[in-house]
Amino acid sequence: MDISSAVIDSLHPLEIKVLTTLSARQPGTALDSEQLASAAELEPSQFSMAVEWLLAKELITIQAETVTPVVSLTKIGEEYYQGAAPIERVLDAAREAAGTGKRLTIPDLQSQDGLDPSDVSKVVGRLKKEGVLLIVQGGCIETTGRPSQTVEALRTLLKQMHESSRALVEFSEGDRRVIEDYAVKRGNAKEPFRVDERVTRVFMLSPSGVSAAAQLLQQGVAEEVSQLTPDMLKDGSWRQKRFRKYTISLRAPRVGTGKKHPYREFLDAVKTKLVSMGFQEMRGPLVETEFWNMDALFMPQFHPARDIHDVYFVKQPTHASAMDESVLSHVAQVHQHGAETGSTGWGYSFDIQRAKRLVLRSQGTAVSARTLAASPSIPGKYFSIARCFRYDQVDATHATDFFQVEGIVLGEDINFRTLLGLLNLFAREVAQAKEVKFLPAYFPFTEPSVELHVRHPRLGWMELGGAGLFRPEVTLPLGVTVPVIAWGLGLDRMAMVALGIHDIRELFTDNLELIRTTRGLF
Repeated sequence: MDISSAVIDSLHPLEIKVLTTLSARQPGTALDSEQLASAAELEPSQFSMAVEWLLAKELITIQAETVTPVVSLTKIGEEYYQGAAPIERVLDAAREAAGTGKRLTIPDLQSQDGLDPSDVSKVVGRLKKEGVLLIVQGGCIETTGRPSQTVEALRTLLKQMHESSRALVEFSEGDRRVIEDYAVKRGNAKEPFRVDERVTRVFMLSPSGVSAAAQLLQQGVAEEVSQLTPDMLKDGSWRQKRFRKYTISLRAPRVGTGKKHPYREFLDAVKTKLVSMGFQEMRGPLVETEFWNMDALFMPQFHPARDIHDVYFVKQPTHASAMDESVLSHVAQVHQHGAETGSTGWGYSFDIQRAKRLVLRSQGTAVSARTLAASPSIPGKYFSIARCFRYDQVDATHATDFFQVEGIVLGEDINFRTLLGLLNLFAREVAQAKEVKFLPAYFPFTEPSVELHVRHPRLGWMELGGAGLFRPEVTLPLGVTVPVIAWGLGLDRMAMVALGIHDIRELFTDNLELIRTTRGLF
């Protein structure tokens, strides 16, 4: 069979070594992996590459393939060999207690350093089944004095495996059972033994390979070089060299250059967009009082959003030490009877101590409330990228901590139409959404209120957040008399649409492949 010169030219030096090694044997001779790698003087990685290339070119064939389970020690196994396995430690402790007359219970064993409670329960159960241990009155553990076959076999196997790995078939049936019991399995990696499948192949030349090897022998195997040097030109040695072919159709290797995490890049881009639109950034603490998180937003103290199942309370300290009493008093009056806002309020007795209770910020609107109380510019535009925390069931679109882009715009001419225009701009420019819709909503601190929804390519319609005009019960106690529009949108969900991500948890991934391949916002 004739082999084209293109095939011969495409052969890598490693492939040529394998071909010539096989062709040097008697016709039809087959060699296994170890024999062939040794005869060709190739490292395992070099041999593996050369063989795969030759198989793809159909120049060699696999005559036979055997799979052999091979047993070796894990890192845990090495630690057990140097020290003691849990089953050995438990048995030694039982024997020591029997010698000194002390009581030994399972909690005593579980309190020992290096012994996991689950390991203790498993070991005691095994030794009890072997008749080595007894559980007597009071939950005490006693030894029967009988030896443990498992302990003896395990110590012998640890010693054997420490010296070298061995095929599973070399062990007795009893030892194989111990190995299988103590081998690494899915969901249980803390075991001393690992059983790997060692694949041994037997290779021989195909008819095409025989022809290729004959042509190589006929034309001679010249040394392959990748560069033409001045010295080669001077002495003429280039005539005896074999120059490596360049295949321009191959994809260049990917270079893993440094880059920002896609979500970090998204957050920075959102901030840049808002600043370029003339917004000023506002900031606030992660640990917030109930006053700024809810009271200042006209949320009554009996509102269900204040329940422990919706908000994270701080354990220590539980309350803020000091607050602006003037603002606190104005807000309390609005809650109780409406004060100068024209509202009737909520009609309950406002609890000052409850207002000082510390929580993790559950909504970015708390930052807006603080800004309104700090004499903001009028007209003015403000934004915040706020980390918020809520008790929630984690799934593809929900997380217990998330980013909100919070914003307020103040001015005499601000109205609901202004708000809808901004929300539509954010949905299309920041979230890169193709479809947007608004739905009526209710929030204690805005009237009228609206929800912004966008369509995710895979998950369908998804709520981004709420918005509206702040009620007088919010703005007047904080010293603001002009209309204020406000919004709090979920940046995590906006990023899912913009970055083409289908699970909110992937925004915080440490998967390098995902980080490298996720496209940025720009």
